[in-house]
Amino acid sequence: MSFSTRCRVRTIGLALAFAGLVVLPLAAQRENVDLDAIYKIKQQGFQSSHVMEIMSELTDVYGPRLTGSPSITKAAEWAMKEMTGWGLVNVKMEPWGPFGRGWENERTVVLAVAPDAFPIIGYSKAWAAGTNGPVRAEVAYAPIASEADFAKYTGKLKGKFVFISTPREIDAHFEADARRYTDEDLDRIAMETDKNPRGARRFNFDRTFPGKRMDFLKTEGALAVFDESRGDDGTVFVQGGGSRDPKVTPTMPEITIAAEHYGRIVRMVEKNVPVTLEIDIKNTFFPADQNVFNIVGEIPGTDKADEIVMLGGHFDSWHGGTGATDNAAGSAVMMEAMRILKASGLKMRRTVRIGLWSGEEQGLLGSRAYVKEHFADPATMQLKPEHAKLSGYFNVDNGTGAIRGVYLQGNEMVAPIFRQWMQPFRNLGMTQLSIDDTGGTDHLSFDAVGLPGFQFIQDPIDYSTRTHHSNMDVYERIQAPDMMQNPVIVAAFVYEAANRDEMLPRKPLPEPRPPRF
Repeated sequence: MSFSTRCRVRTIGLALAFAGLVVLPLAAQRENVDLDAIYKIKQQGFQSSHVMEIMSELTDVYGPRLTGSPSITKAAEWAMKEMTGWGLVNVKMEPWGPFGRGWENERTVVLAVAPDAFPIIGYSKAWAAGTNGPVRAEVAYAPIASEADFAKYTGKLKGKFVFISTPREIDAHFEADARRYTDEDLDRIAMETDKNPRGARRFNFDRTFPGKRMDFLKTEGALAVFDESRGDDGTVFVQGGGSRDPKVTPTMPEITIAAEHYGRIVRMVEKNVPVTLEIDIKNTFFPADQNVFNIVGEIPGTDKADEIVMLGGHFDSWHGGTGATDNAAGSAVMMEAMRILKASGLKMRRTVRIGLWSGEEQGLLGSRAYVKEHFADPATMQLKPEHAKLSGYFNVDNGTGAIRGVYLQGNEMVAPIFRQWMQPFRNLGMTQLSIDDTGGTDHLSFDAVGLPGFQFIQDPIDYSTRTHHSNMDVYERIQAPDMMQNPVIVAAFVYEAANRDEMLPRKPLPEPRPPRF
């Protein structure tokens, strides 16, 4: 995910959670689960799955899908063609903005040329400047952690490649990077609580400092800035630098390199061994708000066609890998769920709409824009007519792992409904409901205006340890069995939501939340 770092915030007391999950009368929990329809969904999903072919197209063929880049547009055009071919209607791009300028990396070559030659694993940060062909310079190690450090390096960085972070000690991997949730893990998730109330997070660092440091380095005449990846074993986690603002002139290349290479270079410099690197980086900027859109498509309903059930995930990615687990996986699952529903021939009373969002990695921007346009602005909570027509929204954005349950986002009233919908999938490991919130992805845009929005609980696999925003976020990290079963579960939940007599129950409307500056 996304930007997609998960956090959970307890929204109600434990006693109330048990009241919602356990004590409701059986009559209030009665759901007409259509097992015949679920059989057809399973048959279509397991016997004729397209999900891994969708994955390969999005990742292998189209690659990274940074918002504002031509690559995301090419991938979107392919996705729309596929969904139209399956029989979806109203398939289109819905532009949104403002976002700022686009950016795409075409070449990043980093080499050590002295005292010895060796290749370096490194990636340009998004929206950073490139070079005008190959550039050679000596390395200066300047771990600038605060404004007080500026004086130490004044007059020492002109014409240098500056290494600004302190190398880490890298621990051996005595435990596997990838894992699945145990029953105990799922029980903990169901009861886990973050003691901080909503909105109480505090940051104990100066958010303006990185910009001040870049201004200092530019003034001092540095040629490029390097930092160390938080990963190891050659895994490089890289996101954004520079600026999307078209009024801001790109300053210098910003490069994140593998920890093993970073540490070696710093150790040589600390031994007074001069190190010279050569870099060749080609980055292209694109006009502001070009290639900025969400993708939508529908399966029309029957007698309740004016009401909507939505499913979705973010379509954009970072650029280091091919955005496989974050979030081609979620996009492919949701596209496959729509294909299953259409190919199964099942009739649905409500219209089912898919939303594939861009700008998630920069702050849920695409889904927020969509919700504001169609349902309500959280700043004012002035509701639009469509607000009353959305039954619920289901999201996938936690990697390739199998679906194990649902985060209820504090919505007590859906617990008995979802518990019965899960029954046909217990043998697939879907057993848990968590009353807690989970953050960092697009269901929050819907929840922010009082609409039922849910994220599925998934096995972590190696999402946080290896793939999330890294150069290892590629097709090979995808777990095919998990990917085949996830669209089946999503399609079944969407089908049941589309056909129940009542829309899904809602929490009380939130208070307006004006933007904070």
